Amino acid sequence: MTGKSMTDNTATELEEVETPGAGPPGPWHTLSTDVIERHLEVGDQGLSDEEIARRRAKYGPNEIEQEREKSRWSILLHQFNDPLIYILIAAAFVTFALQDFTDTGVIMAVVVLNAAIGYVQEVRAQQAMRALSKLSAPKAEVFRDGRSRTVPSRDLVPGDVVLLTSGVRIPADLRLVRTVDLELDESALTGESVPVRKSIEPLEDAQLVAGDQVNMAFAGTVVTRGRGRAVVVRTGASTELGQIAESMRDIGETKSPLQVTMDRFGKRIGAAIVGLSVLVAVVGVLRAMPPEEIFLAAVAMAVSAIPEGLPVVLTLTFAIGVRRMAQRQAIIRSLPAVETLGSATLIGSDKTGTLTKNEMTVKGVWAAGRFYELTGAGYSPDGAVRLADRSVNASEIEPLKQTLLAGALANEADTDFLAGGDPSGDPTELALHVAAAKGGIHPHDVRDAYEQVDLIPFEPELRFMASLNETPDGRRLYVKGAPEVLIDRCERQLGPEGLQDLQADEIREAADELARQGYRVLAMAYRSFDGDKADVSAAGSDLVFAGLQGMEDPVREEAVQAVRDAHQAGIRVVMLTGDHKETALAIGRRLDLDPEEHGVVEGKDLDGLSDDELDPILDSVNVYARVAPEHKLRIVQRLSDRGEVVAVTGDGVNDAPALRAAHLGIAMGKGGTDVAREASDIVLTDDNFATITAAVEEGRVVFSNIRKVTFFLLSTAVGEVIAITLAILAGWPLPFVAAQILWINLVTNGLQDVALAFEKGEPGLLRRPPRSRKEGIVTRRLLERLGSVGLVLAAGTLGMFWWTLETTGDLDLARTVAMTQMVMFQFFHVFNCRSLDRSVFAISPFSNRFLFVSISAALAAHLAVIYVPWLQTIFRTVPLTPGDWLVITLVATSVIIGGELDKWWNRRRHRPLG
Repeated sequence: MTGKSMTDNTATELEEVETPGAGPPGPWHTLSTDVIERHLEVGDQGLSDEEIARRRAKYGPNEIEQEREKSRWSILLHQFNDPLIYILIAAAFVTFALQDFTDTGVIMAVVVLNAAIGYVQEVRAQQAMRALSKLSAPKAEVFRDGRSRTVPSRDLVPGDVVLLTSGVRIPADLRLVRTVDLELDESALTGESVPVRKSIEPLEDAQLVAGDQVNMAFAGTVVTRGRGRAVVVRTGASTELGQIAESMRDIGETKSPLQVTMDRFGKRIGAAIVGLSVLVAVVGVLRAMPPEEIFLAAVAMAVSAIPEGLPVVLTLTFAIGVRRMAQRQAIIRSLPAVETLGSATLIGSDKTGTLTKNEMTVKGVWAAGRFYELTGAGYSPDGAVRLADRSVNASEIEPLKQTLLAGALANEADTDFLAGGDPSGDPTELALHVAAAKGGIHPHDVRDAYEQVDLIPFEPELRFMASLNETPDGRRLYVKGAPEVLIDRCERQLGPEGLQDLQADEIREAADELARQGYRVLAMAYRSFDGDKADVSAAGSDLVFAGLQGMEDPVREEAVQAVRDAHQAGIRVVMLTGDHKETALAIGRRLDLDPEEHGVVEGKDLDGLSDDELDPILDSVNVYARVAPEHKLRIVQRLSDRGEVVAVTGDGVNDAPALRAAHLGIAMGKGGTDVAREASDIVLTDDNFATITAAVEEGRVVFSNIRKVTFFLLSTAVGEVIAITLAILAGWPLPFVAAQILWINLVTNGLQDVALAFEKGEPGLLRRPPRSRKEGIVTRRLLERLGSVGLVLAAGTLGMFWWTLETTGDLDLARTVAMTQMVMFQFFHVFNCRSLDRSVFAISPFSNRFLFVSISAALAAHLAVIYVPWLQTIFRTVPLTPGDWLVITLVATSVIIGGELDKWWNRRRHRPLG
């Protein structure tokens, strides 16, 4: 479906799938109701039961086919298809062969823990398609065989006549043929927060996106007001909802950059282990070593190279990141998503509710030649009406009073929310109530004082509504509507000194000025009226123009700074909205998303473009309006193909394909749909873009800590491998036996590496550019440091081993010294790893208390291995003297000196590693 709008292929689809005869002469929204009913062979009595049965047999049930789910067994087995897991299982076999059953149990527990976490996440991912199917309405009221009846929605067929009333969920894609004050909430499908007024007139533009097809009703949307009659034109997989489900099926799973990196990293470690083991075997054969010694040396090499603690520490690091993000209102549904957000290079954000408050607010009023500013935002009445930096009372300024009064009276929204209740009604009308309250005209009071006699509801054909009210000056008809409509119906206007001739050009210029600021503009007018029944002709002539009100869905104040923070972090922010072009551009520029004034591109402008034609647009344009699901999906996929790490926000059903296709899907927790949440990796509990930039920082901290942990773990492995290799090449006895290597790994990597996961990250991390998508955890510069640290560890350990063996001739004592030397090296080296860039002495030693606890516990455990008799037997150790400990400690400090020199040199070259 990428790059292709629904209307492009409608005729073909309907000919093959939906209609009883040949395809229609054009997209459904462009056809008249007579043509539709004739084409679908809908009679005055509706379809007969025989015809229903025939069509159902031909077109199948009206339901979204659920994605074929993997069996629970296949999901479970899939969790073990990972290079690091292979290495862990190999380590378990080695320890089992050595009869070290405790380590075997620990390693297998790690394997099971990782499998369990992955299993739960994959099972939850399959729930996205289930959530889509739940949006389908269970029942529908239809007109068949001359009478209305309620039937299961799955039984609907093309040509069925559906009756619509307030509160009904639309069961299929329908073409409206009759409406009475009908409005639909299409936010879940289109992302537009304002209810859509529906009509039946055909539309000329064949390329309209779903949000602009006002004579259609789409499956999954809800009737908020009025009633109607419609004909089913698309069912099941052919509906807009069905096409979204199909898109999600086609997308599959998108791996995070870290998952790709870890897959590659695990394979390299596995290859290195095999290569080192073969090398040891070859050297052993060349030196004519006994076969059992060759085997023991190869096993020792393999055990030393396996970073068996890495998968569990990765999981724990992610878990810590999850907890920290939850404290900042971001709930993580997939563990790798923690880091993915930190490596994002582009965020594609929805507008309504994320960058804006999703609460319409009147920001400006024009009356009698003056522009008034209204302070405050949202549905709170806190704020004021200001003129030239001073607050004014609307009751003292007649043109302003009548403008606000008309907005409050020609209004069907409830007023209880102003006293603390929940807002209920059209967001535009709620905003007009709030504006009146800020001007000192409380809507609840004026409704009591100005009793309503009659009402003319808003109709798309009229483009205005009116309310007839009793006032102290007699009955008045208050009217609100589109400026271009009301201006033509006015004879006079209310000026500073009272009634005067209409200044139409002045009013139009004021309306244009408000529109240029991104406001939706409504005009207010009134006239005296003596009758009991308001009629359209009375509201259509001899009106007195009162003023204009300009409103917007205000930008979140914190979103402005959050976008600025994202830009400083090297992250590009792109707005993808279903809203109108002018509104999107105004909001985008307010957020500094269009600094070079490349403007806005509408979704329909992307239809038919090749990838080569699309790419220059994606390079320069940051604001996209009237975006349909297929447009959003194509933009996300193309950006990903071009090397961007893409995070996408969304709350509606229409956002689900893009959420799933992105490296990171971010759903709204307060105003979002279940479908969007199930398709996402992160849920924002406050629906706030500022939370994303806060989570980006946490994500970067997570990756930084993963790199620190990996460096620390591999330092041990590299030091052990170099020491064993040099000993074999020198013809010396092995400096450690396999059990001692396992103990070194356990006591140095069992708690200290976990402590590194609690580090708070490097200063200024958010001001650094995102890391390259191709950059692994271990970079070339980090490999250089690993090599240097490994040489220090190996040289110090082998030196102590050789010196002890030469002076005492006791191999067990020499191995005990070597093992203790490696352990002490790591006790000091873990402080080097708290920051890969800053000096050890620049970091408060008490800022990570868990590190002190872990080192103390590890030291106590190591003392037990050396001095407890039964542990001495297991690990072949002997007691050390205080003199041995002093020398070992002094040698161990060399790793701090080496680390400080390396960091100093790195800082001079301005190449941060953390």
